[in-house]
Amino acid sequence: MDSSMASVGGSGDEGSDNFNQGRRPSYKRLTSAQTARLERFIKDCPHPDEAQRRQLASEIGLETKQVKFWFQNKRTQIKHEKVSSLLARYLEKQMSPPEFQQVFNIPIIGSSSHAPKLENSSLNYEIGGSSSHGPSLYGMQIMDGHDHNLMGSEGIEKTLMLKVAASAMEELVRLIRINEPCWIKSSTQDGQLILQHENYEKMFPRTNNFKGVNLRVEATKDSGIVSINSIQLVDMFLDSDKWINLFPTIVTKAKTIKVLENGLVGSRSGALQLMFEQMHVLSPLVQPREFQFLRYCEQIEEGVWVTWVEHVEVDDKIQTHQLYKDLIGTGIAYGTERWIMELQRIGERFACFYVERIPIQDSGGVINSLEGRRSVMNFCHRMIKVFCESLTMSGNLDFPLLKMENNSGVRVSIRKNRNHLGQPKGVIVVAATSIWLPLHYMKVFEFLTDDRRRAQWDVLCCGNNANKVAHISNGIHPGNCISISRPFIPSENNALILQESFTTPMGSYVVYAPTDVASMISAINGEDSSMLPVLPSGFVISADGEPNAALEAFNSSDIERLGGSLLTVAFQILASSPDGINMPNMESVAAVNSLLTSTILKVKDALNCNNLE
Repeated sequence: MDSSMASVGGSGDEGSDNFNQGRRPSYKRLTSAQTARLERFIKDCPHPDEAQRRQLASEIGLETKQVKFWFQNKRTQIKHEKVSSLLARYLEKQMSPPEFQQVFNIPIIGSSSHAPKLENSSLNYEIGGSSSHGPSLYGMQIMDGHDHNLMGSEGIEKTLMLKVAASAMEELVRLIRINEPCWIKSSTQDGQLILQHENYEKMFPRTNNFKGVNLRVEATKDSGIVSINSIQLVDMFLDSDKWINLFPTIVTKAKTIKVLENGLVGSRSGALQLMFEQMHVLSPLVQPREFQFLRYCEQIEEGVWVTWVEHVEVDDKIQTHQLYKDLIGTGIAYGTERWIMELQRIGERFACFYVERIPIQDSGGVINSLEGRRSVMNFCHRMIKVFCESLTMSGNLDFPLLKMENNSGVRVSIRKNRNHLGQPKGVIVVAATSIWLPLHYMKVFEFLTDDRRRAQWDVLCCGNNANKVAHISNGIHPGNCISISRPFIPSENNALILQESFTTPMGSYVVYAPTDVASMISAINGEDSSMLPVLPSGFVISADGEPNAALEAFNSSDIERLGGSLLTVAFQILASSPDGINMPNMESVAAVNSLLTSTILKVKDALNCNNLE
């Protein structure tokens, strides 16, 4: 954008900026009263239509075109001001609009010989969001959730993002490489690294920080070995669809808004792109977090270590629910341990997916080919994604129908599915709630994955045992597996239950869905399962905020004495469909609530926890 643009209000050469519309005529200077009226009007209506501009021009004695140009200039000035504020925060230098010419003199990150080095890394650099949760320490909330072209000028937008990413990458590399005095090991949380804020602020001084009574800093750091090829991993980080597939239990939505640099062919070194993601703790009691961020990648050499840093400032305008305060406040919910453990679990799943022969422990069932095994695994992975997405509870309604002191009522969401392939078409009702149990999460997980006890809680079994007809291992832990079961229902021979369960020291999942025999046979035969309809329900079990107990008990046989757990239960039903199934909304809400309530009571009864009421 031309730096010689006219100043707003006519106090300069009004014809110097053409906005691609040709040279503008000169107009008389605005009086202070006219300027004040325009300033008041733009606060309420930044984009007036032709009729509003005519009326305003008539009121203050100006030509309609002059009013139009004033609004265009003023809107542009406001965007320069936003850029200046952003640069001041990141680059620690206040800049006036004429100084922006200096911004254009920076090198492209991918070709800079002074760019910081980080092995096969991706930089998450958040610059805004539309949720109630604020942005990261690396970013500033400058973008509206529905406006992906805020800057108005491609040159300024791209150059600014390159500059910001370079600055953030330098800080990130130092945070990764330096422990003390920046990070110290906690004496109470199993040696977890904790950021020392005073030392951090001395190392990275900032003149502008976020302020607010609800502001909280979350900072975690962890490393681990991941059994995924480094180039393949980078590709999945930079592709929004693959990013969701990689972390289905954390990332429920993702989108690449703009690619600023593609990076080198093969390695993607130098890639920089603006992305959006929605992250979620899988409970209807916790609001999702939405971010817009810059992701940058630079390759140095191949390797297998991953180091992950999460450093964000969160503005909790909506207070965290009491049940999840510890889980979120200690950094467990969105911290590095959760990301790395989920990445390691997915790595194990990849290894099981690409086996060259069916393992002995999985043989003897109805799945006799590698193609069938992979089709069923893909079917299950999509089932997990659909289940996690359903727990965002968009447009949810509160139904505090459960009167037990260890939960906070049922959340209900009603959505219409018209074009979402792989889900039944029609009106879908989701009901979910979370409760606290005085049992370690591994004990709850073991109960829910015990085939001999399924009839104690699963309404699909009608009180009878289910016969497992197929088993697929998808991880080292024996609880990480896929199964196909046939429930004994006297009046129904066409029902099967597809289920996937998995566990890590951060939590466990049991997700299942009824399927018809024909659909399941097509998947078992190795046919494409991506279009098969699935409507999953299930459980999420996590520790109640005590990381020591969680990590200690994961490989321990003595879990009777350790910790409590948070149990989320969610069910989905098809209320109406094009095939004629039709249930009034309130009737369907009552039905799914009844199913949820009875299941929770059965689980608590089986675990001897009903005395909590």
